[in-house]
Amino acid sequence: MPEQAEQTAPAEQTAPAEQTAPAEQTAPAEQTAPAEQTAPAEQTASAAPETPDTPDATDMPSDQHPGVRPNETVVPTLHCASVDETLEFFQALGFEVTYRQSRPYLYLAFRWSGFDLHYTRPPEGLDPSREHTGGCLVMVDDVASYHAALVAAMRRHYGKVLARGLPRITRYRFGATRFSLMDPSGNQIIFIQRDEPVELEYGGSKRLDGLARALDQARIFREFRHDDRAALRHVSSALRRYGNRAPAVDVGLALATLIELSTALDETGDLPAWMDRLRGLVLTDAERRRIEAELEIAAHVRRWFEKLP
Repeated sequence: MPEQAEQTAPAEQTAPAEQTAPAEQTAPAEQTAPAEQTAPAEQTASAAPETPDTPDATDMPSDQHPGVRPNETVVPTLHCASVDETLEFFQALGFEVTYRQSRPYLYLAFRWSGFDLHYTRPPEGLDPSREHTGGCLVMVDDVASYHAALVAAMRRHYGKVLARGLPRITRYRFGATRFSLMDPSGNQIIFIQRDEPVELEYGGSKRLDGLARALDQARIFREFRHDDRAALRHVSSALRRYGNRAPAVDVGLALATLIELSTALDETGDLPAWMDRLRGLVLTDAERRRIEAELEIAAHVRRWFEKLP
């Protein structure tokens, strides 16, 4: 039976502008630019710097632009490689289907909370497994709440969190400012905290050095690039290089990070050796509590991949 939302939303179902705008639906340059999806500086910059010669439209006299108001709504149009898989995934997460059409051409529209996602036919030769299909940014006030809501819906429908392959949701670590939702077609929908810092120091903060700086770079690999393997390699290399002369707390944090990342990657062969080394560190009570908090994140990662009983 058709969705109730589809039956009662005639305005959206008959809007010819959305259904027949081929330029927006097929513009591959916008939809396949991975740099825009992952470059944090571009994603969080709310506006380009103003120059004296180019005043902002909202600052211009209203009599010059009487119809221009800062209340626009932008709706991304993404490629859809599988209608059935896309419908199942977003409905499982609680998205409302506001429009659905397969002939004479494909067009799907979804709504969740206060934003919309639209889908149209993919170009020939699209390979979703490359995960370069397209994407969009969703700027929110409390990114942790959005992640929790989507994960809860995923567990209710699938009995587990879809954390590998397509579709999936990336892990959220306490204090992080973003996470990604990967749809069945390889589109990346990135949820970003509005107050996320614009500047990001690739290579680690220049205010740090040695193992501490390597840990900061691992954070960037893990939270901004969603690349646990690169983070694992980076921390492993830094621990070999700096471990003998680094403060004990930094060594402990590095070991806890390796335990977390290897758990996420399901490559736990080195866990016993790391735990033994961790137990041998001489730490203050405050340092020990800090490392225990990091180890609790690793325990959360184990629960992350578990199915519901």
